Amino acid sequence: MSSSEAITSDVPPSRATELVRSLHALIDEIQTVDLTSCTDSELVDVAAETERAIARLSFAGDRQVAEATERDLPRKTGHRSVIQFMTHRLRIAEPMRRRDQMSATATFPSPTGEPLPPQHPTLADAFADGHVGPAHVRAVIDVLDQIPHAVDHDVKLAAERQMAEIAVDHTPADITNLGARLLAHLDPDGTLTDDTDRKRRRNLSVNRQRADGTAKMTATLTPELLARITMLLAVWAKPGMNNPDDPDSPHGSIEDADPDAVAAAAERDDRSPAQLNHDALNALLKAVFEDGLLGKSHRGLPVQLIVKADVNDLIREAGFATTATGTLIPIKDLINLAADAQPWLAVFKDATAVPLYFGRGKRLATREQRLVSFARPDGEVCSTPDCDLSATHVEMHHAQLDWGLGGLTDLTPACPKHNRMVGDQPGQYTTHMVREGPDEGRCAWRLNTQPGAPPNPERINRQPDIPRRFAEHLQHVRTDIHGPTKASGDQPRLHLRQIIDLRNASDAEATLASILLATLYPRPAGTWTSMIPE
Repeated sequence: MSSSEAITSDVPPSRATELVRSLHALIDEIQTVDLTSCTDSELVDVAAETERAIARLSFAGDRQVAEATERDLPRKTGHRSVIQFMTHRLRIAEPMRRRDQMSATATFPSPTGEPLPPQHPTLADAFADGHVGPAHVRAVIDVLDQIPHAVDHDVKLAAERQMAEIAVDHTPADITNLGARLLAHLDPDGTLTDDTDRKRRRNLSVNRQRADGTAKMTATLTPELLARITMLLAVWAKPGMNNPDDPDSPHGSIEDADPDAVAAAAERDDRSPAQLNHDALNALLKAVFEDGLLGKSHRGLPVQLIVKADVNDLIREAGFATTATGTLIPIKDLINLAADAQPWLAVFKDATAVPLYFGRGKRLATREQRLVSFARPDGEVCSTPDCDLSATHVEMHHAQLDWGLGGLTDLTPACPKHNRMVGDQPGQYTTHMVREGPDEGRCAWRLNTQPGAPPNPERINRQPDIPRRFAEHLQHVRTDIHGPTKASGDQPRLHLRQIIDLRNASDAEATLASILLATLYPRPAGTWTSMIPE
């Protein structure tokens, strides 16, 4: 033990440390205390006061995060932002919402060191006393943020006190409803809302995919975008138009369609107005893609619908494919979608991310490097742990040694943010390619700490492993229940029209493709088929 370590160990713990230890000891007792001895009335009071204590602890936690921020502890611990520090070091759920909560109710020092009052002092007092919890605070903040900026300051203060009063006696859902009435009272004619408020509130979000592959889209539109959207729906979302389930349905604008064909298709159309709107937007985007209006290339990838599917899933006609934007598409839908697609074949070493072959018979160029990177088992997202930015938004990172330092073309996908964070300084990442084991060919990331601090562990982004690991678990469970699966010759097989373009292939490439096809589609004994490039 060094002298500095000995001195550190002799320093008595702070009062805050002692209190937290006592708190955990008390919580241990609360978690195991016999509740059967409580009367009904006592149990209700105990449960209510426990919830109040949880709210008070949340306020105390915000105060501690604020102090850590003022001491620059996020940077000292190797993190680039307070959000990253809250997420990975403090393990705070929903750090963005927690930050908004802190900004509204916590006390921060001024540039001169004097404490500044909270942004919403009445709400902060109720939160500190435990009369409102984090969900109540967030609901109040959502209401107060909708007050037009042109409202006078004293009116805003009165509204904050009113909403804090409402929060003490009502649920978060009630706060939202009652807040809407208060907002209507503050600006009954809508005259105080101006272009500044409209620009501040504009948003469009595509939510995460659900288990069935669908996703919700939510938006707050400016008048300009609203006018364009409503005009689009007026001419594209008409009954009979752009119906994906009717091969005879006219496509595009109703103004350019044959009236008789539209009328006949409308008779067969049983879609709801919302489904009409959905199909109209889908048809418009399809036309935009086909016309090339999105450009020719985005980060080295062609601006097209790029989909990755495992050959085994294609043969079984089951499972999911992944697009370069991270969307999952059922294989059966992909077969219909990709009827005229241009297939590319990528061969990998066993189940690792090490590519052995990429089937176009050409020397790898920028586009081919991007495509083979996406085709890797872990190529649909940034390789940085916990990052889920899709392949369409990543760059190519020289993982073993940076290109500027003489590194080879040892590429791994990395989003712009994390690609710029690679270096040898605290708060930056050190990366290297795994050369053996089940993670061979994948990139390991380590967050650098300040000198003298314990090193952080190396980590790999495990998000791409979820489908494979689930399939393995499912197979093990089925084996445990039903025994080993027997081979069956009656499984449906997908006959691909084209696996790889061999017109300009070398003899070695043609031979490799023949071997792969023979493995995937074995022929009866005694037959032999050769593949001759056109």
